[in-house]
Amino acid sequence: MKMYNLLKFTPFVAAIFLISCGGSGQSASESETSQKTKVRVEEVSLVPVDQISTFTATVEADKVNNIAPAMGGRIRQIYVDVGSYVKKGQVLVAMDAATFSQQETQVATLRRDYERYRELYEVGGISKQQLDQAKTQLDVAETAMENLSENTRLISPLSGVVTARNYDPGDVAMQLPILTIESMNPVKVTLNVSERYYSQVSIGMPVEVQADALGDEVFEGKISLIYPTIDPMSHTFTVEVTVPNSNQKLRPGMFSRVKMNFGSNDRPLLSDRAVLKQVGSNDRYVFVEENGKAVYTLVQLGVRIDDKYEILSGLNAGDKVIIHGNTNLIDGSEVEVVD
Repeated sequence: MKMYNLLKFTPFVAAIFLISCGGSGQSASESETSQKTKVRVEEVSLVPVDQISTFTATVEADKVNNIAPAMGGRIRQIYVDVGSYVKKGQVLVAMDAATFSQQETQVATLRRDYERYRELYEVGGISKQQLDQAKTQLDVAETAMENLSENTRLISPLSGVVTARNYDPGDVAMQLPILTIESMNPVKVTLNVSERYYSQVSIGMPVEVQADALGDEVFEGKISLIYPTIDPMSHTFTVEVTVPNSNQKLRPGMFSRVKMNFGSNDRPLLSDRAVLKQVGSNDRYVFVEENGKAVYTLVQLGVRIDDKYEILSGLNAGDKVIIHGNTNLIDGSEVEVVD
């Protein structure tokens, strides 16, 4: 009787065991699937990217002239002040005229002597050598008077703005210039460019200039001078840019940024969500999906365009880069791509 009951119960236990085993196998499969990180990917494609480089520089006056007499002397009058706009040929300073008056008197005396000597020579009263000596003395005296005239009434050699005044009337001008005149239309911007661009920079090349003090306003300029040598220490060469400045918004001394466009190259352009920063370094990396796994890939970034980065190296066209679900991945993590 006991044997009969045991046999009757055995199939029931076996059935429960089989059901239990079948349920356990299904749970393991679901667990394996749940361990895969769901990600979204972006396929890399090549697009034309402008190769724009930005350089820092300082705005300078196109021309600078220091107004000073050739010889020191007492200042009688200064007709302009700092900030005054002056025109080419305008009288700016009057110096003491005593020496000039003496020289003017001497020239008048020598001119009368020369006229008298010429009359004597014509009637045979003196030799040709004596006449020539008188003429030479007169020429020397007239040249000296012209120099004194230039140093008695100081005239601006250019149109511009007075940016410095170092003396007042009554002072004796010594080492410093009395005034400094700077031409502000156009202005020039001098910058140092990396030597790798040397073959790509040319005279007349258009550039964009922005001054920090003027916000986002952009000024169009052109390269006007390229220095022929490269600095062996910094490996840069100097470039001068001429910028029209009719409204005189750009002022000498302003900090500026110069953008140069060196054409375009076909480069990968990738969403900034895909790019991660390596902790403890400046390295940038992405995860590329390959055969259901996340592959750690170092990349070199170029310029940022809106919400995308130009990729200089590390990726090729067709690579599937993970852009969502990449924050907790490690190299070799199993992933499942979803839409």
